[in-house]
Amino acid sequence: MENLSAWSDLAVITAMVLFIVALICHAAEWGSARTVASRATRETRVSTAQRRQRSLASVGAASQGTSTDTEADSPDDSGDSVADAAEEGLSARERRIEMAGRLGLNISVIATMSVVLGVVLRGIAAGRAPWGNMYEYTISAVAVIAIAHVVMAYVFKMRWQGLPVSLILSLSLGLAYTALYVDVAPLVPALTSPWFVIHIAGATVAGAAFNVGAVASILYLIRSNMERREKVSGYFTRMPSAEKLDAISYRIHAFAFPLWTFAVAAGAVWAQAAWGRFWGWDPKETFALVTWVIYACYMHARLTAGWKGKRAAIIAIIGLVSFWFNFYGVNLIFDGLHSYAGI
Repeated sequence: MENLSAWSDLAVITAMVLFIVALICHAAEWGSARTVASRATRETRVSTAQRRQRSLASVGAASQGTSTDTEADSPDDSGDSVADAAEEGLSARERRIEMAGRLGLNISVIATMSVVLGVVLRGIAAGRAPWGNMYEYTISAVAVIAIAHVVMAYVFKMRWQGLPVSLILSLSLGLAYTALYVDVAPLVPALTSPWFVIHIAGATVAGAAFNVGAVASILYLIRSNMERREKVSGYFTRMPSAEKLDAISYRIHAFAFPLWTFAVAAGAVWAQAAWGRFWGWDPKETFALVTWVIYACYMHARLTAGWKGKRAAIIAIIGLVSFWFNFYGVNLIFDGLHSYAGI
């Protein structure tokens, strides 16, 4: 079992390194697109260049007092050459952007398989579900987020999330291995309930969705600001419109919120089995409820008050901050019944 634990650690470290490499590739993808203007702006520039060349050629022909068929065709040829040169430059840049993005995504796929392997080996080494402490929960959450990212990138063409998601995954694995790592150990009696497994499974999937949804909300805020100033440029020209990003964020949160509700309810049932009460205002329970209330406000505002755009995005980001504070902050700052695993 010690060998399996060591192999699990190696797989997690490998995944961390690969996600860092994927982050670099996606950063290169964004960097290659830093001077790219929107499609409409590019077309306007090419059209302007064509008109300028035609005007200059017409003036030259008039000053010579001649007009042959060949000369009449030359302005169009000149304009076309400018357009071809511009399009050639854009094509070369597009190829670089595409190559860096595909490389980053392919590396993320390998990293995802590596972290999933690490989680599975950790569970086999422990002889239980690998959710007995903060380290195990973090690597499990990373595995779910990574799977969600890869699926959405390939199925729903959402590769534009590569940079922020890779950043989240690499930082989470780095923190998990350097600050939260503990050796494999048996579960304490309070964690032997099957409701604990159900509670953690629901919370893990919901948390992964909250992270991906918040990324879409952050990108929405940036893109909407660019659209308002009519200066959409860089990698944001390759993303959906602000309206679509807002809709994507809402759909992801609409998927995650029922799961989080179920996880909180399952946690109450687990608390009854472990400590003889459904609710005791333990710090972990309290902040889980706070997080639920924030996301409930988000869903209520979207469904009834018609809140869209900036206000909804801000609530989603606040919800994610509450989610992560509920996991890291509460466990590290407060003492309570959920402090069984320490760090």
